[in-house]
Amino acid sequence: MTIALILLGLTAVFALLLGIGARSGHTMGLEEWTVGNRGFGFVLVFLLLAGEIYTTFTFLGASGFAYGQGAPAYYILAYGTIAYVLGYFMLPKVWNYAKQHHLVSQPDFFAHKYDSPALGIIVALVDIVALIPYLVLQLTGLGIIVVAAGYGGISNTVAVLIGAVVVTIYVISSGVRGSAWTAVAKDIMILSVVLFLGIYLPIHLYGGVGAMFTEIAKAKPGFLTFAPKGQSVWWFVSTVLLTALGFFMWPHSLASCYTAREAKVFRKNAMVLPIYQLILLFVYFVGFAAVLKLPALKASNLALFKLVVATLPPWAVGIVGAAGVLTALVPGSMITMTAATLTARNLYGAYNKNATDDQIVFLAKCLVPVVMAIAVFFTLTGNSTIVTLLLVGYSFVTQMFPALVASLFPNSGATRQGAMAGIVVGVGVAAWLTFSHASVGSLMPFLPQAIKDLNVGIIALIANIVVLAVVSAATRRSALLAAE
Repeated sequence: MTIALILLGLTAVFALLLGIGARSGHTMGLEEWTVGNRGFGFVLVFLLLAGEIYTTFTFLGASGFAYGQGAPAYYILAYGTIAYVLGYFMLPKVWNYAKQHHLVSQPDFFAHKYDSPALGIIVALVDIVALIPYLVLQLTGLGIIVVAAGYGGISNTVAVLIGAVVVTIYVISSGVRGSAWTAVAKDIMILSVVLFLGIYLPIHLYGGVGAMFTEIAKAKPGFLTFAPKGQSVWWFVSTVLLTALGFFMWPHSLASCYTAREAKVFRKNAMVLPIYQLILLFVYFVGFAAVLKLPALKASNLALFKLVVATLPPWAVGIVGAAGVLTALVPGSMITMTAATLTARNLYGAYNKNATDDQIVFLAKCLVPVVMAIAVFFTLTGNSTIVTLLLVGYSFVTQMFPALVASLFPNSGATRQGAMAGIVVGVGVAAWLTFSHASVGSLMPFLPQAIKDLNVGIIALIANIVVLAVVSAATRRSALLAAE
């Protein structure tokens, strides 16, 4: 137990020192702090984007989803691959435009593309609302990992506070470079740990992966296949589609893309990242391995660590925990920096148009501990509202997709009013559907079962697209009449 805690502590110290050291030789102006002066090559951009695959949600959630739900967990494997195909075509255009106009945030792109500061403010507000619960998720996962891997030798509160301090210090010090260099350590560790666990545990506990699935299929018929209704194949397809469209719409993901040295980095990444995502299979294997060995778990998210603690010696548990800690710190640092940047650049900057870049980056650094303190508060109080907000977060950011794609085509006909109305309506519908716990079936019970099984976020996205098209057409017509 002691050795596990020592390894966890050393990992936190290592991440802190690595994050602080990343600023060496660089002056942290606005573009340097936020997007690394657009100087990252294939490897660093790859690691920043890969950081969106392996977060605490994936480390705990993917294994826990496989343990608790079975086949529906497959969507986590599929949506990223589709997102990378979209990124192959979309991200080079976004990067070129961002570099040309010195943009450093997602709202910058919308505000500049549509020549609408008001649209930039709306996007920034939606982004911040989505980011805070996502940061809470990372801190919550961090606490779970440290408590489990440390055999309860350190409390959840202490673990969360230490993680928050580490992230705050190196984000203020090094910005995106700190995140990039800690991502290097994280991915080396997580690859080693996930591959080992996904291969070793099925062999050790069942005699092999095939034997494991054979036993599960016999003990729990239907667990490994989609249900005929509810979380069916149609639910899977619609959920994969929605999450794929929203993948790069998270503001910290788009900010990671701004860091690239050249546009062809994204095409290289799009070819490699789907292969890298296959490593998620081994996370699934761990969750499935726990199905018959730990049948009575009340909290499915603990499946991976409960199985690891029951199977491996303390020093090995410490290594697994260390990898898990880094899955919280790396995305947590990007989320924190992005939320602070949005507030300083796109809210305060819109209010004070004379603010210099130096003033913006100074304010953003000051806001980093504020953002972290808010996230820590919600993490430690366990506010149920945050859980609901987390569910709507992905639905929120996905509403940026239609307006962003439309902006990449000069003859799309999308107007600033249409983009603004589409996002507002889409976000409003997504929030209403989530907070009311509605489904397509409950809203329209007369529809065929396949349609009733669709992810409810489809309704919000359709509403967004329709409003975008209608309002854009109306405002274009008004502009033509005024010109006459």
